[in-house]
Amino acid sequence: MSKELTAGDKAPAFSAMAVGGKFGDGAQVSLADFAGQTVVLYFYPKDDTPGCTTQACALRDAWAEFDGKAVIFGVSPDSAKKHAKFIAKHSLPFPLLVDEEKKIVGDYGVWVQKSMYGMKYMGTERSTFVIGSDGNLKAVLRKVKPAEHVALLKAAL
Repeated sequence: MSKELTAGDKAPAFSAMAVGGKFGDGAQVSLADFAGQTVVLYFYPKDDTPGCTTQACALRDAWAEFDGKAVIFGVSPDSAKKHAKFIAKHSLPFPLLVDEEKKIVGDYGVWVQKSMYGMKYMGTERSTFVIGSDGNLKAVLRKVKPAEHVALLKAAL
């Protein structure tokens, strides 16, 4: 396994389909498209599950405090269709990146072994990465609790 990313490291490049927000039904985006801007990638396990919904809706409710400060993307291994349903159901104002091949979660080191009820499985660790305008990681928030995400992100920005 590669070394865990920390603040100051060069952010891994990405290219993915963005659904929602100004990207509507979908558009291909890459980190290079946002050169000179602050970018937030918040990784979450699965659309429309209780913790992920809590996290997304809290971000939605605080959106006015973030809009214009950073380009924010949610990232999960769900499909564009699932993302679109999640966005519509909860009126999310920000786009979600499609990572069905698990490339982005792998590059950022958040595709990890998890355990529930004694069963081990691979899944996405709820983590947030703030990428500065220079392309380096400004903040890395690991194992974020859904209810604490907004406060942690405000402090990081």
